[in-house]
Amino acid sequence: MQYRPLGRTGLEVSAICLGTMTFGQQNSEAEGHAQLDYALDRGINFLDTAELYSIPPKPETQGSTERVIGTWFRARGNRDKVILASKACGLSEMTWFRDDGSPARPTRAQLREAIDKSLKRLQTDYIDLYQLHWPGRPVSGFGSNPTRWKSAPGEETPIAETLDAFGELIREGKVRHFGLSNESAWGTMSFLAEAERTGGPRPASIQNAYNLLNRTYETAMAEVSLREDCGLLAYSPLGQGYLTGKYLGGARPAGARTTLFERGQRYEKPGVDAAVADYVGIAREAGLDPAQLAIAFCLSREFVTSVIIGATTMEQLVTDIATIDVTITAELEEKIDAVHQLRGNPSP
Repeated sequence: MQYRPLGRTGLEVSAICLGTMTFGQQNSEAEGHAQLDYALDRGINFLDTAELYSIPPKPETQGSTERVIGTWFRARGNRDKVILASKACGLSEMTWFRDDGSPARPTRAQLREAIDKSLKRLQTDYIDLYQLHWPGRPVSGFGSNPTRWKSAPGEETPIAETLDAFGELIREGKVRHFGLSNESAWGTMSFLAEAERTGGPRPASIQNAYNLLNRTYETAMAEVSLREDCGLLAYSPLGQGYLTGKYLGGARPAGARTTLFERGQRYEKPGVDAAVADYVGIAREAGLDPAQLAIAFCLSREFVTSVIIGATTMEQLVTDIATIDVTITAELEEKIDAVHQLRGNPSP
């Protein structure tokens, strides 16, 4: 396993992070524990979860993923071996996160309630990296880095208030470091500027979607990551499984996420199938599993701190973690860039 600096925190995280949002719906507690055991044994020291999970979000399963991780910590007694990341909700009309039924907002009071509930579910007294899951303001599109701008008016929680609230949690020892997620270049720089102005916590990382079907992070965001030591935690490196090729031609494999939940709309846009077919072809020609080509590409980017993988089977997990030994050669990169030039970003 490779390890990389997490911003300016002094922490070294594994280049592959285990995403856990399937725990509690697609994966049982026992399956989640087995995945966690295997990942730790392979050198992964970085786990990512959220108060929102499991996915798809619904009141009856909210927090289930954190509970699975919590029972694993209790059973294994290994909290000190893990760098744990979780997330609090941004602006949302979902009302089941807060005891009073309020819509989610990243205000001081709500963030305090969120962290206390997460700590209880996780059976720990601190979170290493606590992230704002998405902005506290309306944005043009989820992920905050669209290819087409669309105005999104509405209420917002001031960045200053949100940052100050995270700062309080850090001073109290409930959180070690602060991170962003689904954020734009403007939002990231605004948080950095506010941290500089007030001495508040500096964002250590940005967790955004990044994959062969969505390289929009390279526009504006990559330079922010490199110049500000605020690296990308790349989620959805397989484009919710579409880059494996398993959904080509409208296929719906039994047990797959889109088959079960019909949540693949981000990856069912015009041009996706053609792009996936091209990338799968490159992988096959190189003797690689398509999943490994997609993950290895993300791992090879200089602005990426860690790539967040998720699996529902141990077979998938073994394949994905083995990508750490795959190299994107200059020849492979040239072929990938040629497809990107032709196909662009069909799934921003």
